[in-house]
Amino acid sequence: MYIDSHCHLDFSVFDDSRDALMNTCIEAGVEGFLIPSTTKTSWAKVAELANRYPQWRVAYGLHPYFLETASIADIDRLAEQCELHGALAIGEIGLDCWPKAIALDKQSLFFSRQLIVARDLGLPVIVHARKSYDLVIKAVREARFTSGGVIHAFNGSIEQANRLRGLGFLLGIGGTVTYPRAKKAQAVLAQLDDAAFVLETDSPDMPLCGFQGALNTPLSIPMIARCVATIRKSSVDDIARQTNKNLLSTFPKWYKDTL
Repeated sequence: MYIDSHCHLDFSVFDDSRDALMNTCIEAGVEGFLIPSTTKTSWAKVAELANRYPQWRVAYGLHPYFLETASIADIDRLAEQCELHGALAIGEIGLDCWPKAIALDKQSLFFSRQLIVARDLGLPVIVHARKSYDLVIKAVREARFTSGGVIHAFNGSIEQANRLRGLGFLLGIGGTVTYPRAKKAQAVLAQLDDAAFVLETDSPDMPLCGFQGALNTPLSIPMIARCVATIRKSSVDDIARQTNKNLLSTFPKWYKDTL
């Protein structure tokens, strides 16, 4: 059995195919799905769909990509949303340092405030960190946040990986590791402890090598697992079992009733 620890199946691109896709995923052995939200306006749809699909677990948060129209009042509503609608985590939140990202000051304010919400609720977080691992580590420490979570699409150094692991975070491994050019990411993956990582797709984004331009879905998880198994000189079954166990260690409230 496989679990996709990060997929956006609430996105409108799946509206016409979601039911069929869920059935196909379950038939293929992909039976668990963590759906992080991205904006306040997405929270209601994520909550409604989670009631429809018992295999889903969800997180609520404000993604750094979409903060232009976000307000502090949205953060004030976040705790209420999580408590009323069974959030497993706060997310997707974080920091993005690519040139076209919005002002880092605003990102930092929203990230820190959402970490505090998560801290006060005792929830893990799902973190978007693009060229920002050291800043994320600093913000987590300053917020005195200790509930851990997942660093989505990790692509940092082994030193950064170890520092994040020391703060209680799992590292999300997805389609980017399947590309031949991803030598650094593959080398880091080969060095990680078995308990350090989980599998993810970031559907509909982050396609695997050979599938560029295609709609990515959780059906990619078995292919990612095979690539990870090759890199780590392990078996696919062992990768599936270990990554499920890793998720359980960070999100026990989610899995104890479903796996």
